[in-house]
Formats: sequence, C-alpha cells, structure tokens
Amino acid sequence: MLRRFFLSTLAPLVFAAPFAEKDGWDKVMHLNPGTEVRVTKIGARFGIVAKLYETTEDSVIITTKTEQISVPKDQIARIEFVPGPATSRTTRSSSVDNLPVDKEAARPKPGPSRTPGPSGSASTTYSRSSKPAFELLWTRPRGN
Repeated sequence: MLRRFFLSTLAPLVFAAPFAEKDGWDKVMHLNPGTEVRVTKIGARFGIVAKLYETTEDSVIITTKTEQISVPKDQIARIEFVPGPATSRTTRSSSVDNLPVDKEAARPKPGPSRTPGPSGSASTTYSRSSKPAFELLWTRPRGN
C-alpha cells in the first residue's frame, strides 16, 4: 500500500525534478507576445518598459516605441510583467424611450401639445492608472 502511494504520487515528482528548469525561464517562455514587460539589465538602475515580441531559450526580444531590442538572458537581472490590461473601460447606455412610429410625429410642433421625441442617455467611463502594476516574473538565480 505504501509502495503504491509512493509510485503513484511521489515518484513522478522525484524523477522529474532533475529535468525541471532550474531558473524558471519556462515562465518567461510562456508569456504571450504583446504583454507589457519591464526588463532590468544587470547593473542598471531602471528597467526598459516595452511590449514582449518574442522569447527564445537565450534571449528576450522586446519592442519599445522607437525600436526593437534583443536582450541576452545572461545580461538580464529581472523581468516583470503586467498580468492584465492596464486600462479599464465601462460603457453603459439606456434604451430609447418614446420612439415615434412615423416621421411626422418626430418633428417638433409649436405649443404645449408637442409630442416628446426620442430620448435616452449614455455614459462612458475610461480610467488608466499612471503606473502599471508590474509583477515579478523572473529573477537571475543566485550564483550567476
């Protein structure tokens, strides 16, 4: 019974561990193109904020507003990303009330007996945070 438990649950973990990625670069490899990232090079004070174009085994290719940059993995200190959209949009509109059937009824008539024309309302809210909330994706392993 104990042997069966070990073989079914623990054995795959024990035998797969030596073959697993040591530094977690596979998380970077699975990041979708177009994701906003911040790549910080070793020794740099600030990271490069850009869109991810492509990831290879040994580099990250990013696109800024003016250029496309390939950064080798051995020059990267950390990679951060924005997990979701940096903007949020809310649109709400109500239906049109008292929509007249014929065009003659839609024309304004003088006097107090005027039939109300189409009415309705719509509102849109658009907000963007000043700084996107980056989350840590990968850091250089200690000892490299």
